[in-house]
Amino acid sequence: MKRPYDPPALPEKILCDLRDTVGREHVLTALEDRLSYGYDASKIFALPQAVVFPADAQQVAQVVRLANQWRFPVYPRGAGSGMVGGVVPDRGGVVLSLARLNRILQIHTEDMVAVVEPAVVTGVFQQTVAQHGLFYPPDPASLDFSTIGGNVATCAGGPRAVKYGVTRDYVLGLEAVLPTGELITTGTRTMKGVVGYDVTRLLVGSEGTLGVITKIVVRLIPAPEAVMTISAVFSSIEEAGQAVCAVLQARVLPSCLELLDAATLRAVQSYCPLGVPEQAEGMLIAEVDGPPEVLPRHIGIMEEVFRRHGAVEILRAETPQDREKLWTARRAISPALGRIRPGKINEDVTVPRSRIADLIKFNQALARKYDLVIVSFGHAGDGNIHTNIMVDRSDPRELARAERAVEELFREVLRLEGTISGEHGIGITKSGFFQWEVHPGAFDAMLRIKRALDPHDIMNPGKMFLPNRAFFQTTGVSGRRTTPN
Repeated sequence: MKRPYDPPALPEKILCDLRDTVGREHVLTALEDRLSYGYDASKIFALPQAVVFPADAQQVAQVVRLANQWRFPVYPRGAGSGMVGGVVPDRGGVVLSLARLNRILQIHTEDMVAVVEPAVVTGVFQQTVAQHGLFYPPDPASLDFSTIGGNVATCAGGPRAVKYGVTRDYVLGLEAVLPTGELITTGTRTMKGVVGYDVTRLLVGSEGTLGVITKIVVRLIPAPEAVMTISAVFSSIEEAGQAVCAVLQARVLPSCLELLDAATLRAVQSYCPLGVPEQAEGMLIAEVDGPPEVLPRHIGIMEEVFRRHGAVEILRAETPQDREKLWTARRAISPALGRIRPGKINEDVTVPRSRIADLIKFNQALARKYDLVIVSFGHAGDGNIHTNIMVDRSDPRELARAERAVEELFREVLRLEGTISGEHGIGITKSGFFQWEVHPGAFDAMLRIKRALDPHDIMNPGKMFLPNRAFFQTTGVSGRRTTPN
């Protein structure tokens, strides 16, 4: 294995200032320690010069002020579960781990509001509020280890987004350290608030490029009383796609509506046989929640819709055990794909629901064109179809074909009036395609915001915008756009 580039050590004066700020034991400089903080789930890797662990917002602010004084980059980091290289320290500098800011500070049951620090694990928070009969809906697949701060930084989604929305829909206010070191609060503790610019929403989804989130105020809702689940298998992906739209047109709003294409079903079948009919080209898993007296009627409507659109098999979960069986296929995808190739390029593209079948048919043609295995699955209810291009990264020819396939995929998604990222963000892996989607004027506006808040480009530099783009070295901002044609 090739040894990663190890940047020169930070000057001793900077290290002394960092140790004075957070404590000597909370500044790591040994190679073995820095190796652990140089990557995320994208598998992109770069070594930082140091890793620091502040204990509170004041220490975060002082670290950021030092970064401005000495001009070293700072990379805010949660659990490192992101898929796009968003926390990779590709320009050296300091990884600022928020692991010590891990407390649930308040759960106000009457107002249905909670205040949490960024390193609270999403799944743990959900379990905690559930003990009060409350519900925090955002459910990224990584919820058992990802943190709420990271979810806020990327505006994470998940299967429940079709009914409940994504992370930004639950963030009422923030405490954050701006790139110049000022500690600010934004938003409110109320359900309404329109005083001034919505800085809260500006920071949500900014991927650590505009500040470090140190406290989050979230709204909660009453926990649903009951849940029911069904699955349906279709002999054509077009019928499955049409059924997705038809369910919502029938005035049923599922809490989850997941789709697996034929390639995904074949992979899962070889991993754990499910008894899915051989002619299956698509499978839907749908869930509804709410008052128990209403759910059977909603399930009945969905069953009728699925039959009308050609379902060859429909299964209804009558018990919690049945429900777990229906979700087996969805949960088995990740380990099943590991048997196909040692690696994958996981793209979270999103298209209008009416174009889901078009996207999957395109992916099938793309797989044939480049001699690749491409599996498509995900959150059909909101059009967010995870397109996984299976690849052996040690095979340069296969990797090159996969990278060309990604470019064609993005072109097609934009042609279908979709977006190249529904929930993972831009980070490094998609920054070269950012301008394919964003209007030139909007892109320039984003650059001006970044420049105004981060004049020295120290806060997670190189992310979202084109890597190594030296826009701070110019007197103006260029809005030239690379067109996808």
